[in-house]
Amino acid sequence: MSIARKILSNTAAQLAGKAFMALLGIAVVKICTNYLSVKDYGEYVMIYEFLAFFGIAADLGLFTIAVKEMSKDESKTTKLIGNILSLRTILVLVTMTAAVITVFLIPGYKNTYIPIGVAIASITTFLTILNGTISSVLQSRLKMEYASVAMVIGKAVSVGLMVYVAFFGFPQNKEAGFLMLIGAGIVGNLVMTLITNHYVRKITTLEYRFDFDVWKEVFFQALPYGIALILNTVYFRVNSIFISFMRGQEEVGIYAVAMRMLEQLTVLPLYFMNSVLPVLTRSLEEKNDKYKIIIRYAFDFLAAMAVPMAVGGIVLSSQIIRVISNSDYLSREGFYGSDMALKIMVLAVLFQFLNILFSFILVALTKQIKLLYISGACVLFNILVNFITVPMYGFRGAAATSVLSELFILIGTYTVAKKYLDFSINFKNLAKIIFSSVVMGLTIYMLEPLSDQYLKHWGILLLIPIGMIVYTTMLFATKTVSKEMMALIKKTPSDGGSHLN
Repeated sequence: MSIARKILSNTAAQLAGKAFMALLGIAVVKICTNYLSVKDYGEYVMIYEFLAFFGIAADLGLFTIAVKEMSKDESKTTKLIGNILSLRTILVLVTMTAAVITVFLIPGYKNTYIPIGVAIASITTFLTILNGTISSVLQSRLKMEYASVAMVIGKAVSVGLMVYVAFFGFPQNKEAGFLMLIGAGIVGNLVMTLITNHYVRKITTLEYRFDFDVWKEVFFQALPYGIALILNTVYFRVNSIFISFMRGQEEVGIYAVAMRMLEQLTVLPLYFMNSVLPVLTRSLEEKNDKYKIIIRYAFDFLAAMAVPMAVGGIVLSSQIIRVISNSDYLSREGFYGSDMALKIMVLAVLFQFLNILFSFILVALTKQIKLLYISGACVLFNILVNFITVPMYGFRGAAATSVLSELFILIGTYTVAKKYLDFSINFKNLAKIIFSSVVMGLTIYMLEPLSDQYLKHWGILLLIPIGMIVYTTMLFATKTVSKEMMALIKKTPSDGGSHLN
């Protein structure tokens, strides 16, 4: 199997898993927004937004560094994963303890579900980070289909328990039900971690190791990238904190419906680039020009996913929000709803899809410190703009700030990556992708009134497949998908080798 096909196969497995995860994630939003009030849903979201700030500190970029190092030398897998597992476990215990103590000291969260919710949900974060740590072994071997299976089963368990809580166990007792919804997440993540552990143990031994020389090496290698991730989390999630304190939990709930929808998408480029990273790293280590092809096709792939998502999200925003929540979250006269947040935030997701490529190039070049500088500058920019826009425009100002922040990161990472590595982007292909996406958008825009007349908001289930067909047809019609690209994917070593073999 060619390297190109391995990358796409590994990514496809993750995308298939993520497709199921997205559907289950939408089910969670639907259950919560219909079971809880808008204010209570805002508090539910704030619990996980609050924990995200602390959880990313426990991540510290160790997953990406683990994948990179295990890809260089598979014989070191057992030693590396054992030490990273120990290091990450200590980090997550410290950060979760800090999160629980901190949340109980914040006056604004008194008389809300948030403090006790953070205390319970910290267990979910612990399990998520533990699962992510051991799954780095699967990623380094391009076997993420097993991790995808674990995630889907774990999420399905959570959703099943949430259905029980909302419709059978606590339909009237919303206070107890709120906490039970959080408990459902713990059970699901435990199931996911146990399944991932089973598959990883087929590849390597899993045991805590305390080789402090290894700790020191991976810690300081990961630290710049880890701090950059923390800063990225700040500028991506700080919006909810600003909205919470300046505008209230109800507006957090309105904003969060769109955010939860888009969060299902933001991991897609990460999955893809985690599959590309081992190959890109080896190519740079071998000092050959294969990396130029890898980068060019990686950019095309990411753009081909992101641009139609942005166009479709703008055109179908109202229908999407109606399906995943209810009419309380839709815009109406004198009220901006989650559909407005979605229209703005899809542009942030578009830029995020593209900038992750250049961030990973810097990681592969061991230039993580540059990411730190870029992310630090972006955080300062984000906080300053949020201070100005959120009091005046609420979540609309926060959403627009996210778009500008992601564009800031895109320009910064591209400029720095270009400085240290000679590569090129096929902007002609990007133009074709944009054109194909616009044709798709116009098609579903014209069909939307007809579908709404006969199928109401469920017409989206017809419009999305039609849009995909139109977009795919346009990609081939404009020759965005070239014969060379198709041959590259199909080619095997027995064919005499390919550019990416």
